[in-house]
Amino acid sequence: MNAGMNWKEHGRKIPKENLDRFIPNRSAMDFDFAHHALTEALIEARDGKKKEARELSPSKEAYRKRLAETLGLNRTRILAFRNKPQPPLHSHYHSASLHQQPLKPRRRRIPQSCSKVLDAPNILDDFYLNLLDWGSRNVLAIALGHTLCLWDASTGSVSEFMTIEEDQGPITSISWAPDGSHVALGLNNSQVQLWDSSSIRMIRTLNGVHHSRVGSLAWNNHILTTGGMDGNIINIDVRIRSHVVGTYRGHTGEICGLKWSGSGMQLASGGNDNVVHVWDRSSASSRWLHRLEEHTSAVKALAWCPFQSNLLATGGGGTDGAIKFWNTHTGACLNSVDTGSQVCALLWSKNDRELLSSHGFSQNHLALWKYPSLVKMAELTGHASRVLYMTQSPDGSTVALAAGDESLRFWDVFGMPDTAKKPDQKAAHEPFSPVTRIR
Repeated sequence: MNAGMNWKEHGRKIPKENLDRFIPNRSAMDFDFAHHALTEALIEARDGKKKEARELSPSKEAYRKRLAETLGLNRTRILAFRNKPQPPLHSHYHSASLHQQPLKPRRRRIPQSCSKVLDAPNILDDFYLNLLDWGSRNVLAIALGHTLCLWDASTGSVSEFMTIEEDQGPITSISWAPDGSHVALGLNNSQVQLWDSSSIRMIRTLNGVHHSRVGSLAWNNHILTTGGMDGNIINIDVRIRSHVVGTYRGHTGEICGLKWSGSGMQLASGGNDNVVHVWDRSSASSRWLHRLEEHTSAVKALAWCPFQSNLLATGGGGTDGAIKFWNTHTGACLNSVDTGSQVCALLWSKNDRELLSSHGFSQNHLALWKYPSLVKMAELTGHASRVLYMTQSPDGSTVALAAGDESLRFWDVFGMPDTAKKPDQKAAHEPFSPVTRIR
């Protein structure tokens, strides 16, 4: 009969909560031990072995108990009504294994020196230019005067890609297209050129875009946005003949910083007029969405947060030295930190909530900040002049920085992403001496 049903006794029902019937759990019973316990009790009673056990020496008695514990012979019940975990054994070995100290979390090591140094002769020491970019195909481009040089991070090879005419240059800005194959160049004579890195040929020259040098470039899919000394920001559709598709006006000084948000819907611009503008791509109006005027010097350093789409970090140059954080939906300043030094560039980590800033006068250093606490995690030195240009590898682990001291330094400051595979030994071999010339 089912134990879950009501029982009847002499014609009356007995509530099941008053039952006192116990059904042994056969799966939890050790029949061999039960047989041993029953037969051992009979044998001890017959042969008087209980008396012998009491006469054992203390050491033998301790050994017998330990042996019984190990073999599971110290139990007293024969029937089992429910499963219970076995109690821990009180031996020194098991106590040590069961009560180990918790492992301490591994602390991330931030390198105090750069991993590679390349010589970069003739690089312009100009705060308002943008002369360094790392493409999606792991090729770094750097403008050295009139010459564009490429460094392939996968192979370590260095090449002089092209040199412009004397009356066109120098090169004042560079930016890789999202495909990593095409690179845009802004020139001192107001031209914008598009080059194919695979075939090493110029595929287009864009004239009449600006009236003076082009110091800033930023891609948004097929749209190339340019910023010039004339204070204008131009949107160029590189697919069509009539390439100018939009113009933003609002700055009264040279445009020295341009960055599209990750969604491609908002553009941040910084200028020599100490102003930051946020522009809305979806708006039919060419008027800015927000005008941010809290900096007191030129704003070149702009960085959109990768983990919060409406968070923009900006850095002030000259005597400003402040990094400010903005909500671009509302235009509110969320926080600010005084770095005590000219802010030249900003980069967010792709793997952690950290921000790296590069600085000029007076310290010429790097600073790594934890967000949102803004605790300075590290301060890195090595450059002898302003660290003007900064870019990040495609996987986010390495940062390249170029300075007015004509050096290009690589820092593994952000570390490898968790999903990255370890390179094999042959690929990790460094074929160069610690200091190598780009050209």
